[in-house]
Amino acid sequence: MARMYDFLINGTDNYASDREACRTLLEIAPSTRELALINRAFLVRSVRYLAQECGIRRFIDHGSGLPTRPNVHQVAQESQPGAQVVYIDNDPLVHAHGRLMLAEDLKTTAVIEGDMRDVDGNFGRPEVRRLIEDGEPVAALFVSVLHCIPDADDPWQLVKDVADRLPDGSHLVVSQLASDHAQLRHEVTEFMRETTGGTWGRVRSTAEVRRYFDGLALQKAEEPVEVSTWYPDTDIFPRQATQEWIEYGGVGKVVRP
Repeated sequence: MARMYDFLINGTDNYASDREACRTLLEIAPSTRELALINRAFLVRSVRYLAQECGIRRFIDHGSGLPTRPNVHQVAQESQPGAQVVYIDNDPLVHAHGRLMLAEDLKTTAVIEGDMRDVDGNFGRPEVRRLIEDGEPVAALFVSVLHCIPDADDPWQLVKDVADRLPDGSHLVVSQLASDHAQLRHEVTEFMRETTGGTWGRVRSTAEVRRYFDGLALQKAEEPVEVSTWYPDTDIFPRQATQEWIEYGGVGKVVRP
């Protein structure tokens, strides 16, 4: 998945098999490349918002994928020098590339090889414990990764478990592939399960994605949205043109009684 995404956003860390899989996916859903670029812009925009306007200085990027400039720590450090970021991914290639590319900034960044579903294990790592131990707000990112989690592993509970471990005033950034067209959801889901050897979840309906934000205070939008419309910082960046499937999500704040 990380290498396919890398190809779709015009990266170079991918193989011929990844490119072939993407070409087939583009035949099923031609807007896939557009979605990947829009989602990347949403990631950058949401991190910039959290750092600049909310003063967040600590980030946990779940399913971070291959390093792509600007990386999360680079965006955050534009307005919060010394902002700390922990990248988590279960792909050994991502881990190797990440450690190599982020070696220049080991004081503020860390890359750990871990499964985002292992919340206890990840939050038990010293790199993550350091981010949360003094109660300063943290931003947890789940950007275009939850569709990789099957229903049997309960991605909704995963998001809640992470939110429950974060200090008050923390934020979550969530987006995932969504469609309200049942046939498209089925076709893409079956293709991706076959392509990844069964290690994939599914495209979900917008109503299912809204459940991720239960108990969170949505920011800059009254409800989850197609992410190119979330707090846009320019009028010229491409918006979602087709509605066959979309990246759907938003930013929520942890507010406890």
